[in-house]
Amino acid sequence: MSAEQLKELIPFLHDANPQVRQIALANLLGHTPKGSANREIFFTGLRGGGMRQQEENGVVHDLKLLCRDQLATAHDAFRALINLSDYSLIIGTLSDPDYLCFLVSYILNPQSILADLASMLLSNLTASTSTCSTLLGLNVKTLPDSKSPTAYFPVQSQCGTCPAPVPYPKGDPRSVHALPPLLDAFVQGASVEETQDVEKRVRRGSLHFLSSVFANLSTTPAGRMFFLTPRPTDPLKSSDEGLEYPLTKLLVFTEHKDTIRRGGVASTLKNCAFHVQAHRAMLSPEKERVAVPPSTVEAPGMDVLPYLLLPLAGPEEFDLEDQELLPPALQFLPSTKQREPDPVLRLTHVETLLLLCTTRWGRDYLRNHGVYEIVRALHENEEVDKISEHVERLVNFLKRAEGTGTEVDLIDTGEGTENHESDDEDNRIEKI
Repeated sequence: MSAEQLKELIPFLHDANPQVRQIALANLLGHTPKGSANREIFFTGLRGGGMRQQEENGVVHDLKLLCRDQLATAHDAFRALINLSDYSLIIGTLSDPDYLCFLVSYILNPQSILADLASMLLSNLTASTSTCSTLLGLNVKTLPDSKSPTAYFPVQSQCGTCPAPVPYPKGDPRSVHALPPLLDAFVQGASVEETQDVEKRVRRGSLHFLSSVFANLSTTPAGRMFFLTPRPTDPLKSSDEGLEYPLTKLLVFTEHKDTIRRGGVASTLKNCAFHVQAHRAMLSPEKERVAVPPSTVEAPGMDVLPYLLLPLAGPEEFDLEDQELLPPALQFLPSTKQREPDPVLRLTHVETLLLLCTTRWGRDYLRNHGVYEIVRALHENEEVDKISEHVERLVNFLKRAEGTGTEVDLIDTGEGTENHESDDEDNRIEKI
């Protein structure tokens, strides 16, 4: 089809007949991926930038509405927006609070059939810092629902692929911060695929792509502080009892079988490690209550070290003396233990350990908990030169003699710390 012929289909996206809408969208969908010859028809009329308010065109408006349509149409609408969301002006129009409220509410609802596609779209949108800012301040409306596995119903999730519960929950909607329940939904989604019977699954989607959302959020200072600020364990309660750092909910997924989930969590951990003031809270065990300065609010330590080292550990056996240095989770690993297969993720974990070497306290903690022993074995088996080089840098920090001149920061985190080691761009650790 020519561009002119495709443009003639666009008005049918808001036709009263659902079959007409579906057919029109099905014919347009194939032209949404990057590189498609007639892709520009979706961008006609988009304006924004400078002091002007972002304006959407008719086709984007229709696609946003079609995400609420019946299954086949909504599926194609989500896919179309995922394909188009690499274009900056599209991201602006998709990041308005009303649409983000629907998107987040839809993901939160365990009955949402297309929650994974919605998560993928949200992941693409949060590549923009402006979307991250909007999401960090976003609230969604909920109603208590004792029959739901989440104990609440996200009011704005109701659509063709996510019907309202029957009977409809009573009471007045309550506005809650969107991110804490989104984090809990991500945790719930981790085990969805292990349940063979679809009807018995807690959720319809695994929500792996939310890990990329969290990684994108953590590239911003405000996003990092969300993960590093104590919050109630139950996101629907505002009590100061049972506080925990949100980052702790992600730690167990550094060895999850899904690469997307592992990768997003690894990136979030690394990005949070750029906040040097949080290192003590990140490394301290759960039995210790620690605050992240300048805040004085304490919560159990995050104990991130075992979750950073497990992906780097193999089946090697250590001497008893070295074994005793290791965190309990890394002692006596089975002979079948395998390292993280993805070299990008192995490098990410090593870079996180490098960031945790920024302070003298952090270096001493890593020395006393067997980090050298694990990375030494990693280095002996590593085949990727860049990872080996970073491991060597890490070993230099761990094995060097400390003195009065090494009390200052050693790694350039890009957040006010100074790099005394090298000006080489290859050695600079970047947020991802």
